[in-house]
This record gives sequence, C-alpha cells and structure tokens, in this order.
Amino acid sequence: MYITCLDLEGVLVPEIWIAFAEATGIPELKRTTRDEPDYDKLMKYRINILKEHGLGLKEIQDTIATIDPMPGAKEFLGELRSFTQVIIISDTFSQFAGPLMKKLGYPTIFCNTLEVADNGEITGFKMRCEKSKLTTVKALQSIGFETIASGDSHNDLGMIQASKAGFLFRSTDSIKAEYPELPAYETYDELMAAIKAAMD
Repeated sequence: MYITCLDLEGVLVPEIWIAFAEATGIPELKRTTRDEPDYDKLMKYRINILKEHGLGLKEIQDTIATIDPMPGAKEFLGELRSFTQVIIISDTFSQFAGPLMKKLGYPTIFCNTLEVADNGEITGFKMRCEKSKLTTVKALQSIGFETIASGDSHNDLGMIQASKAGFLFRSTDSIKAEYPELPAYETYDELMAAIKAAMD
C-alpha cells in the first residue's frame, strides 16, 4: 500500500512568493524555503514586508490567479494518480492553494492556514502541525502505508529521508551537493520512472 507525497511549489507549480515578488517589484519576497530552512522565521519576515508595503491577501490571490502549473505537471499528476494514491503536502496556505488545485484537477492537499484580518491584512499563520511534512509521512506510515516522497527544498528533506523512497526534484545545486545520497531528477519522466521502480 503506497502513498506518494509531493511538495507543491517548485515541483508542480512555480513558487508563489517569487511570482508575487516579481509582480510587486519587491525583491525581498523572493526568499523561499530553498534559501531559509526555518519556515517560521521566513513567514514572519514575509508578513513584516507585506505590512510595510500595505499589501494583503487579495493582492497575493490576484497574482496566484495568473499562475499556471509547470508544463507537464497536470499530466504527470494524472498518470501518477492512475496507479497510486497521491497527497500534496505543502507549507503553503489554503487561501493560496485553492485556485492552483483547480488547475491541477483537484488533487488532495494538506497545507496550512493564514490568519487574515477583516481588511485583508495577513496578521499571522497557523501551521497544521509541527514539521508538517515529516509528521504527515510518519502518520501515514503508522497506519500501514509505505511512502514515496519528492520535493525541492530544505523543508522537504524530512519526508524524503523518512520515506521508503525519496527524491529531490528540480532542487538547488547546494541542496544536491549537501545530500548527494538523495537521487535528484529534473524531468517528470525521470521522476515517474523512479516512483514506478520504487513500487516494483
């Protein structure tokens, strides 16, 4: 009984915060979990920048509406779901993920929630659980599933290392160099072949 656990941003869709940084011309918002392993610190940093510039949830959602899945992502996900259960485990937020899930054909996603004031200001965030990706993979294993995991960033390493098979996908050179034991792939065809091989 297998479940494949995939990261969202950088694996199936472009990075939301990078797209928003480009749309607003605020380079500081380009920092992601590829650069900052401490997610709590990263989100507090982002919320402070939004506050400084008077930007809120609506502006980010307007940018998200313009984001499409990476070329081939929807087809990859469709084929994967034809032979195994798939859960997207992401540190993004339900307020961001909705439109993207629609474009991907409504796969299952486990993510977090933003705290938003009545005026649309993002005031905080609520994580689903601590170390959400690793915790989720361990929980799935505790109820009898073997997990296969793939992601691109620091916050994916826990679930990748704890799974029966785990792969880096379109990761950074520095992460690949730091974890040479993890197979690293650049195309959906390579990743699909690796997942199928792990299940055989």
